[in-house]
Amino acid sequence: MNISNTEKELLKIIADMEGTPEGAFNIRANGALAERRVTENIDIKTKTDRQGIDIIIRPGTKGETVHIPVIINATDFNDLVYNDFIIGEDADVTIMAGCGIHNCGEGESGHDGIHTFFVGKNAKVKYIERHYGEGDGNGKNVMNPTTVINIAEGGYMEMETTQIKGIDSTSRNTIANVEKDGTLVIKEKLMTHGVQRADTDFTVNLNGENSGANVISRSVAKDESFQIFKSNINGNALCSGHTECDAIIMDNAKVKAVPEINANHIDASLIHEAAIGKIAGEQLIKLMTLGLTEKEAEEEIVNGFLK
Repeated sequence: MNISNTEKELLKIIADMEGTPEGAFNIRANGALAERRVTENIDIKTKTDRQGIDIIIRPGTKGETVHIPVIINATDFNDLVYNDFIIGEDADVTIMAGCGIHNCGEGESGHDGIHTFFVGKNAKVKYIERHYGEGDGNGKNVMNPTTVINIAEGGYMEMETTQIKGIDSTSRNTIANVEKDGTLVIKEKLMTHGVQRADTDFTVNLNGENSGANVISRSVAKDESFQIFKSNINGNALCSGHTECDAIIMDNAKVKAVPEINANHIDASLIHEAAIGKIAGEQLIKLMTLGLTEKEAEEEIVNGFLK
């Protein structure tokens, strides 16, 4: 691939890519296609009406992975893409996405991705999205992902979204519709530091009989950063839903959690939980007795919490 060493490092962090990966992939660098490969079962097409791609997974596809990372190493550059994922019936695949920004200028660099999923009947997909930013500290890194999920009868989707570090501002919106016997699992891991701000908003509509959702967020807020977590599960049929937010707050950071559940059917079973607190003193003391400094002990606790 004709990309720089900086871009290679970003790909390694956000998509576990070292060299050319196996299977289908699409790499977008600074707003343009860097390289693409399709397979017999996974096709990737460039949209003709706007920026973005269509990822089409053939029905019955099993055990394949497709990588679709975005990398930016320009300052004062903002990218917007619309990506649609069509997962055929009975498929079982993994999708590795994410965005990495290397901004060493004074301008703002950002990426907004609008991803829409159509999970076919009895299909199963694991979607992994990682966000990471770096630079010399003068410019800002901004990412605003929007995810729209449509799960057909018997479909299953697991969404694992991680903000590693270095993102100054993010607004993360997810809207999902789950039909009969469908399941959605969302696992969010988020860290903010400095004066960063992170807004998360999940809305899940459980529309079909025996549909289910489990939305879990774990976050750490450091320094002067601010986080707000909103989660809304609507039970519109015989269904089960659970939303949970656990946050560690440090220094002068602020965290707000707004979990909401709406039972619109007599057989909707919904639960919400939220817990925000500082690192327990006894945890620090225990690790410090093993020879760690206070800072090292804090890092161990945070890393373990976000695993």
